Amino acid sequence: LAIAAVVLGACTPQESQDTGPPPIRGLITTEVSAIAETQVRRYPGVLEPSSISALSFEVSGRLGTVDLRVGQTVQAGELLAELDDEVYRNTVRDRRAAVDEAKALLTQVEDTLQRQQTLFSRNVVSRVAVTDAETDVRSRQSQLTQAEQALATAEEDLADTKLFAPFDGLINAIDVEDFQTVGVGATVLSLYETGAFEVSLSVSFDVASRLVVGTPAEVRLADDPTTILSARVSELGERADTVSSFPVIVQLTETTPFLKAGMAVETSFEFALPAARGHLIPISAA
Repeated sequence: LAIAAVVLGACTPQESQDTGPPPIRGLITTEVSAIAETQVRRYPGVLEPSSISALSFEVSGRLGTVDLRVGQTVQAGELLAELDDEVYRNTVRDRRAAVDEAKALLTQVEDTLQRQQTLFSRNVVSRVAVTDAETDVRSRQSQLTQAEQALATAEEDLADTKLFAPFDGLINAIDVEDFQTVGVGATVLSLYETGAFEVSLSVSFDVASRLVVGTPAEVRLADDPTTILSARVSELGERADTVSSFPVIVQLTETTPFLKAGMAVETSFEFALPAARGHLIPISAA
């Protein structure tokens, strides 16, 4: 009995360890989420007018006061600048007088022709007299036509001493000063339409190969990131400006009243990824 008690006493601690809770094993977990189906590429840029029109006079002369400023909004038909027109007004007056004189001379020879025709019908003058009178009439008619054409040209030149806005827009630059003498075709100012803007940027070959004219894009204003405007690719360069850098022009298809040329923007393109739809799980989970 004493030996049995000793043996049982020695076994009791071991049995209490075997009946405890099982050990906890560590696990590696991975969150399974949906695969992205598109990829977005973003490029910084500057908002530019789609087209800038350089305005100039079709006649030469001395400017008056140029009451304009860069960024000024103008309306179609608004007077922008004008030349001193005294010389042109004098020319119109002289040529109008020449037209009146030519008309008077034509009336005289027409009366002479009528008299000669009457006398010829009475056998008082020869046919030669009538022919000479007819020649005088044609000559005076030609002179009157030339005088009228010269008057029309002078009136056009007088009208061209005033420069009007061809469309609603904003003044981009002013290239003249008050009382400056300007020549024919010399740029006075440049104007752009407020509703037509574009962004020029450069992309890699990989991106350029996935773009075509008409590819949709989005333009986000740097000063107001909440403003996102729709756009599309309007021009796509076939030759790189630098190594693997291809020029792209994106034109806005919508606008807002506060858009100004020179604003910083971010242009983004969204491309579909080639991966199939589904969920990714680690190979070890198989």
